[in-house]
Amino acid sequence: MRHHPQHGPGAGGHGYGPPGPGGAARRSGGGVPDGLIAGLIGAAAAALFLVWSSTGLAGLLAHGSWPSGVSFTRTAPALRSLIGAPDELSAAWPETPPNELSGYGLFWGLAIGQVMVLFVLGVFTVGTRARWKAVRRARHEERLRQQDDRRSPYGYEDTVPPAVPHQHQHPRPAPPPVPAAPLDLGKPVPGPAPHREAEHPAPAEDAATPETAVPAPRLAPTPAVFFGGPDARRPTALRAARDAEGPLLVVTSDPAVWAETKDVRAKLGPVLVYDPGHLCDTPARLHWSPTARCEDAATARDRATALLAPVRPHARIDAAMADTAETLLHCWLHAAAVDGRPFKQVHRWAQGINTQESVRILRTHTKATAGLAGLLEAALTAHPERREIAQQLVARALSSLSSIHIREACTPNRTDALALESFINEGGTLYLVGEPQEDPRARPGAMPLLTALASDVVEHGRRMAARSSAGRLDPPLTLVLEDAAAVAPLPQLPALLSAGPVTGLPAFVLLRSPEQARARWQDPLPSPHGP
Repeated sequence: MRHHPQHGPGAGGHGYGPPGPGGAARRSGGGVPDGLIAGLIGAAAAALFLVWSSTGLAGLLAHGSWPSGVSFTRTAPALRSLIGAPDELSAAWPETPPNELSGYGLFWGLAIGQVMVLFVLGVFTVGTRARWKAVRRARHEERLRQQDDRRSPYGYEDTVPPAVPHQHQHPRPAPPPVPAAPLDLGKPVPGPAPHREAEHPAPAEDAATPETAVPAPRLAPTPAVFFGGPDARRPTALRAARDAEGPLLVVTSDPAVWAETKDVRAKLGPVLVYDPGHLCDTPARLHWSPTARCEDAATARDRATALLAPVRPHARIDAAMADTAETLLHCWLHAAAVDGRPFKQVHRWAQGINTQESVRILRTHTKATAGLAGLLEAALTAHPERREIAQQLVARALSSLSSIHIREACTPNRTDALALESFINEGGTLYLVGEPQEDPRARPGAMPLLTALASDVVEHGRRMAARSSAGRLDPPLTLVLEDAAAVAPLPQLPALLSAGPVTGLPAFVLLRSPEQARARWQDPLPSPHGP
């Protein structure tokens, strides 16, 4: 029984004034916490429920009916009896006929099973709540970091950003910081392009206007093309991969780039490696099928363009044949995707094995896009010589499927598909590692597969940027393309270098020479720099 003093300086915590010293001492002294009392009551109620439900379910399973006299109100004496004699169910339930009760083995088995189920549910609930809190905290930190990023430009050097806010406060001294504007990637790095940001705040009139002081593309680093040998390209690629703050796509012919940066990148997010040639010393390789998401006809067309890019002839006289090959591969990818066929089936069709089956799928399948069946049939029946050369071109692009490693790399599972779809949102890293091919038109190797996957990741990033409110990825998806011309020559690379920073897709391209770039891409690459 609690004592309620009515007055005096030592009155407890029941008055409306501040508590006196005595009351504070009493509250901080001994006593049973309310949480412990509630926990004990809950544990007792749970024990009663387990005994009652286990007895009833055991009788139901043993004899087909709920035992008479087994009610929740009589569970407390039964629990007390079972504590003393665990194998005497009839003594625990004296009002229940013994022939309606089960053996003690079934009873305790059900009781332990229910405890295990409750434990698993409890762990799942605690884990889900902790994960929800972690996601909320990460989103809050991400918003704070984005606010900080908007106050300063995104780049590799910390010496450039202070000049910009200095110009906001003092517009007149703007000219002195101009010489420090070029981007510096270190000693082994070829000379970079001039920083685009320094051109806007130079005039005093523009610097005085807050709205024009921070242009939209400033969150992404300036893209650049660098030429040099392997010894110059490797440190540049390593530094660019380590300094990328957001998601990262690395295309390289050097497994050392993966080996020396994977641990650093693993601290920021998941690390995936697509290595169809088994160049990296790891068993955890990504599997990806080029027919993925080709149920959409537009995706199948883009995928066919990327797969044929390494072997596509550039001569105008071969344009019609190359277009026919692209049509064939486009239709075959779509047919295999809608019918759930593996990618190796496309390789069989390209070799001329049962090609009419693909026409039948496109003509009869409910998910097939209308019109593609007629387009494929026309390509297979008209101009036999052109069709034969086009099929040879497609078969050459897919010739690497004769290797068991390549076929395994093109057989995905559910985990790989989910990891590939989510690595950008999770700030992860995707490495595409392949052997350099000097003459892909004669021996492409895995280059078509690497090119198709790289193009798919870039297009996925573009779609995410288009759906965002700002029209760009934030943080940006950095592309480090080391020896890309010999590993994965993306067809959209020239346009990507021009528009990538605006959409949050900055690219750093490291090639051997300008001649190699001109041999792979008909359109010139912007802003090339040498060592």
